[in-house]
Amino acid sequence: MAYRLTGNHADAQDLVQEVLLRVRRGLAGYRPGSLEGWLSRITTNAFVDEVRRRRRRPTEALPDDTHPLMATAEDVETTLAATTLPEEIQRALAALPEDFRVAVVLCDVVGLPYDEIASALGVPVGTVRSRIHRGRRSLRERLG
Repeated sequence: MAYRLTGNHADAQDLVQEVLLRVRRGLAGYRPGSLEGWLSRITTNAFVDEVRRRRRRPTEALPDDTHPLMATAEDVETTLAATTLPEEIQRALAALPEDFRVAVVLCDVVGLPYDEIASALGVPVGTVRSRIHRGRRSLRERLG
């Protein structure tokens, strides 16, 4: 889910680390129920918080090193993410604006209902519907 939201391996790793920290802090208050839903909400909230933080303090990315000193092995999540959806769809998802990508991933990949997505993003359900509609339309155009 982190990879789908961020569209980038390094950012997904950072997001997972933040989620694990939040899980550790919130574990005492966890009430038995849907662990998957609880983790999904934490992941979504952490991602949205990071997007908002970046908008407040934009940074310029450093150029990629063309000659890495040491190659890194892909981890299990990246391998799973790459094998679950074709690369063409991955690229199309990554090309979507963040607002649309988050809504589409939460709906179509994670399977959350519109009301939970609206709650997690702090927007009205109508906004979620329009973002999903526009995101799907953009995906169709990119993949068409």
